[in-house]
Amino acid sequence: MEERFELFTVLITKISRSIRKIKNQETEEWGLRSPHVSCLYYLYTAEGMTATELCERCDEDKAAISRALDYLERNGFLVCESKSAKRYKSPLYLTERGRAVGAKIHDKVDCVLEEIRAELTEEERIAFYRSLSIISDRLEQCVKKQQ
Repeated sequence: MEERFELFTVLITKISRSIRKIKNQETEEWGLRSPHVSCLYYLYTAEGMTATELCERCDEDKAAISRALDYLERNGFLVCESKSAKRYKSPLYLTERGRAVGAKIHDKVDCVLEEIRAELTEEERIAFYRSLSIISDRLEQCVKKQQ
């Protein structure tokens, strides 16, 4: 049992570290961090998203997304055209600069997914994501029980 736990945690940690390194490779030249990459990626794939929608997609809390969006707006990657008081529910749009960076991030994601896809059959990929989903759900339940 301990060996399974060790293998599981080591592999998950290695995957997480690799994802973080890939994100960092793409961000250095623009002064971006990992949460910025996620926001740009999702806005590139579905422009016009709100901060609330980004929180759900990125699985980040409101404060982290708010900080990321403030940075991206200040640095010319996105705009919020609405001047409403409920800014959090206003659609966000990429600028030309944001679209250019979003396209590069999107291309990198496609490249990484193609590398993974080349090693798995469609059935293996489906089973893998199903297993990850089950593990994620069960771990969340364990966390909730501990609170």
